[in-house]
Amino acid sequence: MKKSILSITIAALLGLGVVSCREPKSDAEKAADDVEEAMDDAGDAVEEAADAVEDAAEETADAMEDAAEETGEAMEEGAEEMEEATKDEM
Repeated sequence: MKKSILSITIAALLGLGVVSCREPKSDAEKAADDVEEAMDDAGDAVEEAADAVEDAAEETADAMEDAAEETGEAMEEGAEEMEEATKDEM
């Protein structure tokens, strides 16, 4: 009777030991998956931010070109008006 109780106890402890060892392993795998997913999300966010910066830089460059053209045109118009005013006074 002692041997059967001892055998059942050992089997139960071995069974619990195997189950308890697997839980942290699956938790570790889940944590690794969560970390991998977080890294993927962070990488996507960085790519989106880089695209947004690139778009903003292109828009700024376009706006600067437009402003330079408008300034040049305004200067030409002002020079022409001054030339005409000078001719009219003479």
